[in-house]
Amino acid sequence: MFRFLCRCLGLLLLAGGFVALVYDGARSIANNGLRVTSLSDLIFTLFKDKASALQGTVEGAAPWLWQLLVLPLTLAPAALLGLGLGAILLWLGQPARQRIGVLTRS
Repeated sequence: MFRFLCRCLGLLLLAGGFVALVYDGARSIANNGLRVTSLSDLIFTLFKDKASALQGTVEGAAPWLWQLLVLPLTLAPAALLGLGLGAILLWLGQPARQRIGVLTRS
């Protein structure tokens, strides 16, 4: 069940990362310059009200956490994160490999 869930989420993230890559490429061609959608832009587009509340909650609990971990992560390209996380989940969800040289019959 865990492998199926990892593979399913991995494929969805890979598809989303590919769509974001195509979208950024089309924007870059149309604007005659490199345009990259960051994760923060994507979050603010999808969750307008909850994004600022999330920042306030994280800064209220641990201000160092926002500066060291969350802020640099939100500045990363959304396509790169989607493709990378999808590949990791696909790798985690692959079936176990057969061991070579081990007798299975007694």
